[in-house]
Amino acid sequence: MIINFIFFSPHFPQNSADFCFHLKQQGATVLGIGDLAYGQLEDKLKDSLTEYYKVHSMEDYGEVLRAVGFFTHKYGKIDRFESLNEHWLELDAAIRTDFNIYGTRLDFVYNLKQKSKMKDFFHKSGVSTVQFSTGTTRESAEEFIAACGYPLVVKPDLGSGASQTYKLNNTEELDYFFATKPEDTAFIMEEFIDGVILTYDGLIDRSGKVQFAVSHLFEQSVMDVVNTDNHLYYYCLKDISPEVEDAGRRILQAFEIKERFFHIELFKSNKDGRIIALEVNMRPPGAWMTDAINFSYDVDIYKEWAAMIVNDQMGGPYEGQYYTGYASRKQHKHYVHSHGDILNTYENLIVKYAEIEQVFSRAMGNSAYQFRSPSLDQVREIVNYIQLEEG
Repeated sequence: MIINFIFFSPHFPQNSADFCFHLKQQGATVLGIGDLAYGQLEDKLKDSLTEYYKVHSMEDYGEVLRAVGFFTHKYGKIDRFESLNEHWLELDAAIRTDFNIYGTRLDFVYNLKQKSKMKDFFHKSGVSTVQFSTGTTRESAEEFIAACGYPLVVKPDLGSGASQTYKLNNTEELDYFFATKPEDTAFIMEEFIDGVILTYDGLIDRSGKVQFAVSHLFEQSVMDVVNTDNHLYYYCLKDISPEVEDAGRRILQAFEIKERFFHIELFKSNKDGRIIALEVNMRPPGAWMTDAINFSYDVDIYKEWAAMIVNDQMGGPYEGQYYTGYASRKQHKHYVHSHGDILNTYENLIVKYAEIEQVFSRAMGNSAYQFRSPSLDQVREIVNYIQLEEG
């Protein structure tokens, strides 16, 4: 079946071109809408698109609406509209609603964007979640603190990533937060969990069956990475622990998600080992994690996603062969080992190096390396070598 697929923002982030390329390879008519001039698109993307419609502003819903109308008139019914990008989830859902396109609609999308709404689905799934409060006053904050104590975490209720996310340790820091917080942003307060983050990432098909899954381990707090302008590291694991698999599948079932990427973040408590649901993101994981999946499982996850969308089928099953590490560097830090040292020392294990797009650099670093090994200990060793600082 040939489908008409509109890819919104096909030029950003950079790996969007890989998704478009494989959609075309699977037989889809791939139509792009973006704000970059056609001549500035990379050749791989140009070759993947049947047609491209430039808008002056991607935030102008009326302009995007007219672009979709133009494609509908020219190519017939639009079967899918996707950006695979957290920032555009609401716009994606609005277009699907207005044009009766398959996928998440406006009446459900905020369950995937607002952290407070996610909690209802975590409760439905039976997976533990963090205590939280959506109270916006100092009095409600004090009531919450009386129940769960310091430290606590405050973050925007709507949105993703660690931007505007803070750990408050005492009354003075709480006072400062209320004195300086943006009035136009709704915040949520959560108990602080001492633990590591384990993700459940993968693809779920249009019948609601998980076709592929993988897990990443973050031993750092991404909130601390952003707030202290530190470098980031994480690992793509070659196996998923049964407890993460069970929690992830129950959460997917509670949300009744179909034909999507999923990226679910879970805490594993250092105190008692519990798995605790943090948040869901129904999109590909960021920070090069799609590439990490490919390196760990010897798979092309871009191709598998496209095959699922266009033909409702995938290859596999795939088994993890390697642990893949990610280690970034920050320009303001001084490191013991040079780029040349790293390549000379771990030449056979480095699988990717690149500069990071500026908009992502606060969390992801200014540059980063990916590397893989059958040994997690060796991957940890490489992280330490890359990020060892002078002094």
